[in-house]
Amino acid sequence: MYVAVKGGEKAIEQSYKALARKRRGDLSVPEMSIAQIREQLPLAVARVMSEGSLYDQDLAALAIKQASGDLIEAIFLLRAYRTTLPRLISTVPVDTARMTIERRISATFKDVPGGQILGATYDYTQRLLDFSLAAEQQASDKEETSATNQCAAREEQSPMPRVLDFLNAEDLIESETIPEGDPAPADLTREPLRFPAERALRLQSLARGDEGFLLGLGYSTQRGYARNHPFAGEIRHGCVPVEVVPEELGFAIEIGDIELTECQMVNQFAGSQSEPPKFTRGYGLTFGHGERKAMSMALVDRALRAQELDEEIVAPAQMAEFVLYHADNVEASGFVQHLKLPHYVDFQSELNLVRHLRQKTEMERTSDGAEPSAPDQKAA
Repeated sequence: MYVAVKGGEKAIEQSYKALARKRRGDLSVPEMSIAQIREQLPLAVARVMSEGSLYDQDLAALAIKQASGDLIEAIFLLRAYRTTLPRLISTVPVDTARMTIERRISATFKDVPGGQILGATYDYTQRLLDFSLAAEQQASDKEETSATNQCAAREEQSPMPRVLDFLNAEDLIESETIPEGDPAPADLTREPLRFPAERALRLQSLARGDEGFLLGLGYSTQRGYARNHPFAGEIRHGCVPVEVVPEELGFAIEIGDIELTECQMVNQFAGSQSEPPKFTRGYGLTFGHGERKAMSMALVDRALRAQELDEEIVAPAQMAEFVLYHADNVEASGFVQHLKLPHYVDFQSELNLVRHLRQKTEMERTSDGAEPSAPDQKAA
């Protein structure tokens, strides 16, 4: 399909050097460190970790730096590195009910046990440029204490009940129980995506999916393209302990904490012959602080359950193959950007075909007594 380009190796080497100069920028400006990216661009780091399928803030920050801030390129770098890592042990499924809450809100109930915790959010900002951030604040930075690790040890926090447990108690929302034997889901990082895809596999794909693509699909469901009326049942962000069960011990031990954002969407369900009317769920979970991605994921998850709930499939967000095959930004980026590679042979064959068709058309018109085209058109 592609033809070789002679002398391309030297050109590529020069391109590497140009890229390094572009990445570094003005040498009179201090270089940005990995720690600065990790601590001051946490939302970008969270997205790269989620869509790169690897929880490591330093590596995500490194990828962002190497990609000059191109998050999709950074995600690609992180995924590529992930494939080189050995799989040592599988963790116990994390229990988000044990989350040490940094932020927790609900749009379905005003008063919830533990209260609404606003935490850090842009929701209430005025979206005006803060020019004070452009000023040098080195002195104040030295005086302030570091608040780097969101999962650092702190006072024990009482577990906060899930908001949807109140609907569960009245049997007004579908219950989600662990199936008998709790079979392990397919691993999308090791096996190709196959259809029909179970919900666990769909959620894996959505967690790795492009935030912008899922945001657009989620927005489409709110505009009536999936006939769902969602409510944000609960959005929580904080740190969750990670556990493993070593073979030599036979019981679970904690090996660390990870920062997560979880979203539970509540949607209407009219019921069926076998099910009474009740609320249904859409679910989203991301690494780090990623509310927009988690909410979009929950909206699309609910839309993809249309067949399971015997709903008519009429919108793109309800079509599993369309959503899951196109949500992966690494796949999409690769396929789009491959158009920059040489396609000389392909184009020449199509060019010859178009010339042949034009010539054939001209001959037919001439044989029918029509006036021939202008000379310049023939030459074209």
